[in-house]
Amino acid sequence: MAEPHGGGNHDLEQTLKPFFQRASQAEDRLSRLEAALLSKKDDHNEEHLKTISELQTKLDSANNALIEERKKAEMVAEENAKLQYRIIHLVRTARETH
Repeated sequence: MAEPHGGGNHDLEQTLKPFFQRASQAEDRLSRLEAALLSKKDDHNEEHLKTISELQTKLDSANNALIEERKKAEMVAEENAKLQYRIIHLVRTARETH
């Protein structure tokens, strides 16, 4: 039989799992770059700061994309729940009429 509303949560988590992993990896890379920047005070600080700024911008963009994908996944899960509800009632009505 159709799964109640709880099943959509697991699907949502599975859908978003790659986005969380990529965001985590980007944060790790950014942390390593920041640590490297602090340990090496040389003439390339400007270049490092620019790279870090670019990475931060990309990370922010990835996080915004993650939020948008989460919203889309939640809307799809809600729509699926509504459709499952309708199917249950249509099947029940069909059985009652036969």
